[in-house]
Amino acid sequence: MKSKFYQSVRERFIRYAKIDTQSCAGADTVPSTQKQFDLAKLLLKELEEMGASDIFLDEHCCLYAKLPSNIKDRNVRSIGYLGHLDVSPDAASAGISPHVLENYGGGDIVLNADKGIVMEASLYPRLSMYIGQDLILSDGTTLLGGDDKAAIAAIMAMAEYYTEHLEIPHGDICIGFLPDEEVGLCGAKLFDIERFGAEAAYTLDGDGAGEFFEETFNGEEAFVTIKGLNVHPGTAKDIMRNAVEIAADFIAMLPAMERPQHTSGREGFYHPTSIMGSVEEAEIRLILRDHDGLRLEERHNYLVKCAETLNARLGEGSVSIKFVPGYRSMKPVVDKHPYLTEYALRAMRDCGIQPRISPMRGGTDGAVLSQRGLPCPNITAGYENAHGRFEFVPVESMAKNAELLLRLNQIYAEEFLNT
Repeated sequence: MKSKFYQSVRERFIRYAKIDTQSCAGADTVPSTQKQFDLAKLLLKELEEMGASDIFLDEHCCLYAKLPSNIKDRNVRSIGYLGHLDVSPDAASAGISPHVLENYGGGDIVLNADKGIVMEASLYPRLSMYIGQDLILSDGTTLLGGDDKAAIAAIMAMAEYYTEHLEIPHGDICIGFLPDEEVGLCGAKLFDIERFGAEAAYTLDGDGAGEFFEETFNGEEAFVTIKGLNVHPGTAKDIMRNAVEIAADFIAMLPAMERPQHTSGREGFYHPTSIMGSVEEAEIRLILRDHDGLRLEERHNYLVKCAETLNARLGEGSVSIKFVPGYRSMKPVVDKHPYLTEYALRAMRDCGIQPRISPMRGGTDGAVLSQRGLPCPNITAGYENAHGRFEFVPVESMAKNAELLLRLNQIYAEEFLNT
């Protein structure tokens, strides 16, 4: 039997996925792309139509709304739910064409017969977890946008259910959608926590259904600028300094096994994400990640040492680094509010979900918001293979998340109604 949320999350996700909301790394404005407003304005209209209150879209593309408490004369906790509007710049996002593969039978999936694009089950073993379910997929030429529109669909379906069932008791339910999570958690840095109004909150972000994260990486970004010296290659002997080659030397100095493809669990890494330039000048963009804050500092210092080593050989100023502070794990903040984890795990079990707690190998808006004073662990949104052309979203995972949020709100209401 299909969940009561099945049709709502399915239709919502497809509607939202078709809107290109790709963010842009390195932009000096928030939002980094104006097209994120396209989705925000649609969500604002839908929230108005369903009767939510305190709806507000600010100049940074942060969208706020509330379902006011219907429990009178009780100080019920106000709880918030957050998703991000943008999709990753790591893959094409224009012209997303979502379609549903119903009752997936296992094996390879042909995404685009005309272009010969096939999702091979041998390369994506987690596909086998979803046999018998309905999968939303792209046509293989773009990402899908499950990260994080699967979360938005679940949150909106939950909100709509409350507006149609006014008899269900609940405290204030605060809803927030933020821009630019994929390019430095920029929206969370400008999000108006006071306007949001929640005492505590949960982000919905991350692969696979049923995981709960109260801990993330600590993150930092580094931009390495390399100054070369160009001259005609025919007369370059003892003169040319090739910035592209120096960039390659810099990357080669990073520990080979401390890269994302060779690490797991709590292991941190160095991750060069782009290299651009010419003989005259090149730039490397890297991200540094570690669950241990002191170890992240060591990684920072190691990059400085690499630059100093190259400058000693090439001349001072040949290599320079600009560090951009990132986020820190939300765990020290979340640990002060144990009910956030206790209630979320109880709600999962009550909904038939076997919860899995693990350190998140990434960051969420909740990491920044926790640092800013709003404790905010993370519930996974249920998508798979994020940031790539082979991303997919099981409809059942989104529907289950909407059920989970409903149950979680009930637990918060019961906390006070039973006292």
